[in-house]
Amino acid sequence: MTTLAEIVCQYGAAYEAKYGERLLPSHRRVLRDIAQCRTAALGGHVYHCDGCNETHYQYHSCQNRHCPQCQHDQGQQWLERQQAALLPVPYFMVTFTVPSALHEVARRHQKVVYNILFRTSAAALQDLAWDPRYVGGQIGMVGVLHTWGRQLNYHPHAHYLVPAGGLSVDGEQWVSTRHNFLVPVRALSILFRAKFRDALKAVGLFDQVPAQVWQQDWVTHCKPMGRGEGALKYLAPYIFRVAINNRRILNVTDGKVTFRYRESDTGKWRTSTLPAEEFLRRFLQHVLPKGFVKVRYYGLFSPSLRHWLAVIRLWLDTSEPEEINTDDDTDVDLQRQVLCPTCGQVMRWVQKLRSKSRCPP
Repeated sequence: MTTLAEIVCQYGAAYEAKYGERLLPSHRRVLRDIAQCRTAALGGHVYHCDGCNETHYQYHSCQNRHCPQCQHDQGQQWLERQQAALLPVPYFMVTFTVPSALHEVARRHQKVVYNILFRTSAAALQDLAWDPRYVGGQIGMVGVLHTWGRQLNYHPHAHYLVPAGGLSVDGEQWVSTRHNFLVPVRALSILFRAKFRDALKAVGLFDQVPAQVWQQDWVTHCKPMGRGEGALKYLAPYIFRVAINNRRILNVTDGKVTFRYRESDTGKWRTSTLPAEEFLRRFLQHVLPKGFVKVRYYGLFSPSLRHWLAVIRLWLDTSEPEEINTDDDTDVDLQRQVLCPTCGQVMRWVQKLRSKSRCPP
């Protein structure tokens, strides 16, 4: 199986040489991290099997959030931590999509536009939720940014996980919604578009957007997701998934990368073949700005209102979930038992290997 790291090692240097100073430092960092991930360059640990005399080298991961080798464990850890915030009610997935005519502006001003996407979509959803015809109270929202389509094309959108109900205006009760309806998506898209337009004006980017954007329909979608546990498991991969994982990469032949993708309308798997340079370009356009927070919490899930969750659970007559301990600073590599790949026995830790270039982030 061909991996993204192998593609970067084979074609990354030529890509960097071609684009030189035009290549963003964040893109250069991603290429370097992916190429060095789980190699001797980042150091690691040496283990020995006393049963069959086998020696095993376990190298550190790069921990870059855009590396497909580093995200599974983080997704599982996030999923476990979120159990404490679950409410025992149905959930919805609400999606806000930026029109294609805005893509160029978003690409040039990623941090500004992505922040606007978060702020305006969350505000539009909460504004409608205050209406007693729909929810009539304060809702909770867990939002995550996605920037890619199925063929690595640029497609910025935000997903929100939202409980089916909210805290009443007077703070005295939980107000439940229908299991299959949260807010009207047509009204939501109009309100989202208006707030986004006003936000672009405030930061001086309005004139860079084609006028027809404000006449066309914007796409919002609201889908029932069942109970909280299933909804969280659905959302977790969205949070830590990268633009493409190694399982989707089929091969690299004659400087071209072939990968598979699933069609959104039919659900069938198709293949796409791109020159290696174009493949890397598409992948790198989804690298987020340094320090950008792609998962955000609003309303009842925000730090300032999260204390209401325990009260709401009592109203709903449920027991408090167990707290998840996330403060253990023990070296994970030394905690985990490493099994011998030859005989299956537990291996003995021998020594730590220093990195040959730099410490991973």
